[in-house]
Amino acid sequence: MNRRHLLSSLSTLPLLAALPGRAAEPVQALDWANRARYAGANVTDKAQPADRRRVVFMGDSITENWARPDYDGGFFPANGFIGRGISGQTTSQMLLRFTPDVLDLTPRAVHILAGTNDVAENGGRYDPALTQDNLASMAILARAAGIKVFIGSVPPARDIYWRKTVGDPTDRILALNDWIAGYCRREGHVYVDYWPVLADAEKGLKAELGRDAVHPNRAGYLIMGPLALQALRTV
Repeated sequence: MNRRHLLSSLSTLPLLAALPGRAAEPVQALDWANRARYAGANVTDKAQPADRRRVVFMGDSITENWARPDYDGGFFPANGFIGRGISGQTTSQMLLRFTPDVLDLTPRAVHILAGTNDVAENGGRYDPALTQDNLASMAILARAAGIKVFIGSVPPARDIYWRKTVGDPTDRILALNDWIAGYCRREGHVYVDYWPVLADAEKGLKAELGRDAVHPNRAGYLIMGPLALQALRTV
């Protein structure tokens, strides 16, 4: 693993002050990346036949919602896919839970869809280099484990409604997608481009495909599904 990537991921760990006389923090307070979220499901899914866990989808709320019954819940089990999305997460958090939520499940491939919350500054000031390092680090870990890598484009989102101070993040998203596409070409990974089917003429999420300005609705996922399947056809 590239040392720069490793150091960048470690730099995102929250620091706890060791003050004299201060009681130790409870264990759950250390789980900044929410690695415990899927702990039980990981035990169950790891025991399933390999064709029931062919692909793990790592991501944030866009991935988490995709697996919900009221969106496109049948898509994942019907194709041997497993969802590991957690709402609000940045790529730094995903990297820290990549081992239990992806590598330990020994899938044949991983589909990474991440970056929206980095751009939204959920984890602090947006640093494109850190986001790129986190994505690359996940891909490096997967490849080292013999897992094929698919990285999706960050969907359009003109209005980060929970953090208006960010403004219109379109330029940031497009720049990140350009980097992801280039990285996949250089490293031999597969880039899954959802942007053309989701974006409107103003480069926002199409109103008819969104629950809001950021998250796809059922119609949006029904359009994304075939693109994912086409990309994953070799798995």
